[in-house]
Amino acid sequence: MTPEDARARQVAAALLTIGAVSFAPKRPFIWASGLRAPIYCDNRLLISYPHLRRTITDGFRQIIEFWELEPEVIAGTATAGIPHAAWLADRLELPMVYVRARPKAHGQGRQIEGRLEPGQRVVLIEDLISTGSSSLAAAEALMAADARVEAVLAIFTYGLPEAEMRFARTGIPLHTLTNLSVLLEVAREHGLLDAYAAAVLEEWQTDPYGWSEAHRE
Repeated sequence: MTPEDARARQVAAALLTIGAVSFAPKRPFIWASGLRAPIYCDNRLLISYPHLRRTITDGFRQIIEFWELEPEVIAGTATAGIPHAAWLADRLELPMVYVRARPKAHGQGRQIEGRLEPGQRVVLIEDLISTGSSSLAAAEALMAADARVEAVLAIFTYGLPEAEMRFARTGIPLHTLTNLSVLLEVAREHGLLDAYAAAVLEEWQTDPYGWSEAHRE
């Protein structure tokens, strides 16, 4: 097992242990994108566990080192990416900014908070990737401010084809600490998925958009 595989399993097990992952094979969740799914991952719970915060920060640092990224600024997506970006920026002793979903409606109308100079290399931190739209919108805001986005780093990805295509089109690398396939494997090993739930999740994973359409009320 590679260090990357071990880390992916460790993070997946942590998410399951703290109850960040919920399975609902009979009553699907509705994501912000409108997609229906029998799973929901709430990585915001991680901020309440100091030892897991360190695990996530260490994981991001290792990704930066492995891919030889050279960020001058760490950026976080509002709101769930902000704390992890702050801890990583502190560990690396780098400046930090965060990116709102849209420009502020009052004051100076900023979308990017913090000091960002034109041409600076940025690594963007996100908590999870579903369709990839919000992460790439934040990346586009950074690039519109003349920043150079080296990569997006996230804790977890559902591995949806839509997200993969969007990142491929932009040319921005995406690196994650763990993913849905690893999470489901660890969940089965720990007896957290019965046969019915596992079958539903496998069906959804094969065709998430078709499954979502078939389960609209």
